[in-house]
Amino acid sequence: MKKIAVLVKDVDQQYEALRTSLGALLEMAEVSMFVLDHEIADMDEAYSENMEFLDEMEGLRYSNNQANVDKYGFQPVTLADVGEAVKASDIVIPF
Repeated sequence: MKKIAVLVKDVDQQYEALRTSLGALLEMAEVSMFVLDHEIADMDEAYSENMEFLDEMEGLRYSNNQANVDKYGFQPVTLADVGEAVKASDIVIPF
């Protein structure tokens, strides 16, 4: 199974990154999505439902922004941890 890391640094690309993560999960990949340096900008119903779908499909969600951890259930991560995850990944998709 391929390991894919989706790195989300561009606030305007958050939704596209989540959709990409879901698509990769449908292809039977192991996906970790990292939202870095910012809080989710628009937690509307569609984004929330897609995050639930990511969880149901056993995708992983991480953030180094404490608000995402507290409000939206992301797992906390340090930049050092992100670096290790990137090294261990077969594919890295930056946003």
